[in-house]
Formats: sequence, structure tokens, C-alpha cells
Amino acid sequence: MASADLRDNLLGISWVDSGWVPILNPSNVVEYFSERSNPFYDRTCNNEVVKMQRLTLDHLNQMVGVEYILLHAQEPILYIIRKQQRQSPTQVIPLADYYIIAGVVYQAPDLGSVINSRVLSAVHGIQSAFDEAMSFCRYHPSKGYWWHFKDQEEKERVKPKSKRKEEPSSLFQRQRVDTLLLDLRNKFPPTFYQPKPGEKPVPVEVKKEPEVPVETVKPQEEREAKPPAPPGPARPAPQTTPNKPPPEKRARLQ
Repeated sequence: MASADLRDNLLGISWVDSGWVPILNPSNVVEYFSERSNPFYDRTCNNEVVKMQRLTLDHLNQMVGVEYILLHAQEPILYIIRKQQRQSPTQVIPLADYYIIAGVVYQAPDLGSVINSRVLSAVHGIQSAFDEAMSFCRYHPSKGYWWHFKDQEEKERVKPKSKRKEEPSSLFQRQRVDTLLLDLRNKFPPTFYQPKPGEKPVPVEVKKEPEVPVETVKPQEEREAKPPAPPGPARPAPQTTPNKPPPEKRARLQ
């Protein structure tokens, strides 16, 4: 766990020795990398053994263990140093790569770290987008869900508010009122009218229509005025039977 934390920390740091920068070249860049102040350098490597014994770097091929070699050089700006585990003169296992740009040493990230960093960046961006989108979401039981963005508030503040023309009444109200006023005018006609503004009102002449007399005929006069019925065969008068009392009930003698 500590080695993983240390590796992650090394990916975020750099190292430089300004005294070496003007004289860096492919022959001394490995010696520059093996400075004791360099945090990327492992002092238990074979390079340190060769350096203490004052041997050349060619002797590294005959040793087994961790070593540093110059992998690539692009003078005078770029050098790549590789850390590897040597198991035999012909078999090595790469452990890490370091690149030196203008004298500044950085550790090159491995493929897993690159993918992990990209995935974390993408997830963070997506999560931030969802959080921001949720901050604009509103809900009300009667309205449901809707979006309320901040730029809409700014536009509404900057945009001049146009006064809405309010009509005194609706079409239905005007038609209804006109009908009521016409009925009132017919029932109660005006007694005065003003021909022009500022003139004296003039009385209105109301023409009274002559009333038609209604003939009322009394019932007795109606009967007298009826013509006599035409002669015809006389109808026999209905026979009236006198009302006889019911027969008396007599008791039987036993």
C-alpha cells in the first residue's frame, strides 16, 4: 500500500539541478540522473555499485538486479531513462520510464494510471453535469417537473418589461351589457337628449299610439245576441222516475 502511494506521489512531482542543465549530453545524463537529491533514483541499484567501484556502465550487463539505462536521446532537449530489472545478460523486465525535458525530470505514467486518470476525469465531468442539471430542476405537486435556468432570470431582468394592454372588458361582457342597456332603453326611453356637446338638452317627444278599445260583452247580452236554433223534430223529454223509498224489511215468524 505504501509503495502504491509513493508511486502515485512520484507521478505528481519533478526534479531539476540547474547546475547540470547547460552541460547535459548523452554521455553524462545517466550520471546526472543518479544524483543523490533525485527522488526518482534508487540508491540500491547496480548503477550505484558500479559508481562506487569506479567501473563503466558496460559492466551492468554482467550483473543482476535493478539498473538505469539511457533509452532514448534527442539532444539537447529530451532524454529518456529506463529503470529495469536485469535477470540475465539478455533478459530484462522494464519497471518505469523517466523523461528529462530541458533538465527537468518527470516520471512517465504507466498505462493503468493513464486510463484511471482519464476515467476519473470523465466520471467527474459527468457527475458535475448531473449535479448542475439537478440544481435547475424544480417540482411542484400541481405543476409537476420543469427546468428553471439562471440565464432565464438574467434575460428577464435585462429585457424591458412590456406593459400588457388590459382591455376594460371582454367580448362576452360587452355584448351582454349592450343587450341589457338596449332592453333598459326600450323600457325607459330617455326624456331629454343633447344634440351637440355643450348645448342645452332638448325634451324628447314621445308619440303615444292610440289605444284600441276592447269590446266587453256581458254574458246575458251574449245569450240574447245568439240566433234562434233552426226548427226540427222535437226531442222527447226525458222521463223522470219518482224517487221511491226502499222496501221495508219484515221479520220472519218461526
